[in-house]
Amino acid sequence: MAITSANQLELLQTAEAVAREKMIDPELVIEAMEDSLARAAKSRYGAEMDIRVAIDRKTGRATFTRVRTVVEDDAVENYQAELTVKQAKQYLADPQIGDEVIDEVPPVDLGRIAAQSAKQVILQKVREAERDRQFEEFKDRKGSIINGMVKREEYGNIIVDIGRGEAILRRNEKIGRESYRPNDRIRCYIKDVRREPRGPQVFLSRTDPMFMAELFKMEVPEIYDGIIEIKACARDPGSRAKIAVISYDNSIDPVGACVGMRGSRVQAVVNELQGEKIDIIPWNEDQATFLVNALQPAEVSKVVIDEEAGKIEVVVPDEQLSLAIGRRGQNVRLASQLTALDIDILTEAQESERRQAEFASRTGMFMEALDLDETFAQLLVAEGFTNLEEVAYVDLDELLVIDGVDEGTAEELQARARDYIEAQNAKALEAAKALGVEDALIDFEGLTPQMVEALAKDGVKTLEDFATCADWELAGGWTTVNGERVKDEGILEKFDVSLEEAQRLVMTARISLGWVDPAELDAEAEADDEAAADEEDA
Repeated sequence: MAITSANQLELLQTAEAVAREKMIDPELVIEAMEDSLARAAKSRYGAEMDIRVAIDRKTGRATFTRVRTVVEDDAVENYQAELTVKQAKQYLADPQIGDEVIDEVPPVDLGRIAAQSAKQVILQKVREAERDRQFEEFKDRKGSIINGMVKREEYGNIIVDIGRGEAILRRNEKIGRESYRPNDRIRCYIKDVRREPRGPQVFLSRTDPMFMAELFKMEVPEIYDGIIEIKACARDPGSRAKIAVISYDNSIDPVGACVGMRGSRVQAVVNELQGEKIDIIPWNEDQATFLVNALQPAEVSKVVIDEEAGKIEVVVPDEQLSLAIGRRGQNVRLASQLTALDIDILTEAQESERRQAEFASRTGMFMEALDLDETFAQLLVAEGFTNLEEVAYVDLDELLVIDGVDEGTAEELQARARDYIEAQNAKALEAAKALGVEDALIDFEGLTPQMVEALAKDGVKTLEDFATCADWELAGGWTTVNGERVKDEGILEKFDVSLEEAQRLVMTARISLGWVDPAELDAEAEADDEAAADEEDA
């Protein structure tokens, strides 16, 4: 077809209609038309020509122009789209490198093939614009709830119509064995929105803990208004869940507000989650108190927290053990997710047995190392002494508080402890040298002879070897494998070396070897402090 005055306005009308139908900017459709007409013109005039098309936004008139760029004399590669300064002088008064010579060319007649090609270009551009619009629309809705309609099921995955596009609810994101038929209404949580080659992909979930949190936000006005905040939530989808809440208004009970009159609010959430039982727990800043709340309905006798390892021990009465653990470990697992801590549950009998074993072990150690009788060794353990270093280097006054210990006895105790430690150090040093440890590592400040021996047994025999160690290799740590936290034993862990101390030792070794510039570390630390301050201000 030829671009004549009869169909000039049709271009604008078509662009407007397509834009309205696809809900995109009409300008994008007109630009796609310009691009398609330019391609058609190139097939008519020659692919090497730089043909451009401009459609008047008011009249619809399409203007075809040939553009040639002025380049240096020896840089001409395409004679159809480039010309030299000398050649350009017949068209421009004072041509410069980079100037363009623009000539209008006659409009082309679009044959059947060219028209089909132009149509494909327009459709492709429109499709891309539509995908961009969908992505922009849904990327900001990530983390919210959306209502949709089931379209079909593919290999257990549900394809959901969400209005201006489709989303997918994977089978592992469905609650239990729930099934849906076409045209069923469904409510889901937008878990992720990704830009992919085939278009934006919206991934839905009904098992995510945040789905439950968002449902509570819809049912409880106080949460929506920010008076009550959901601090943590954990779910065993379709079975049981725990949610921790806090109120910023002393006159409002957070648990009562979430439960609602006669349980109406929580029941609405339970019904949406296919009967999932929900424990609503008051959140507390104190970790131990929060954990006691999280393990409800079980009663807790004592809580022991190991912050460095991220573990927590909970002691419960013997008859409460099965209730605290829950069916198939459900109660303790959800409490662990809620508090982000590893929880070991012991009965009072187990805890007492372990304490007795620790007491006996420390008593035996003091009896052997300090040549004491059992009663005296037990007195030391009862006063809280756990190792020989504490006895050797503690203030004398702390030993004098023990019944029957005078100044002479205390000094004798410390002398024996120091002699034993020195003997052990000498023995460890001899063993380390026999293993081939270099003097630079032996003399490194911060490492005891026993530590050096332990490093040597693990193959760390030079200061260079030590400087290549990671902090967790020395101090130990925890890694998550298949959802379970697994302990990594550290080379120096038995010497109570913390992660921060291990990091400091390794960094000191690297600085002494010239691997790291201290000035750069100071600059990085300052930058981190500034960034943290900016975040606080924000």
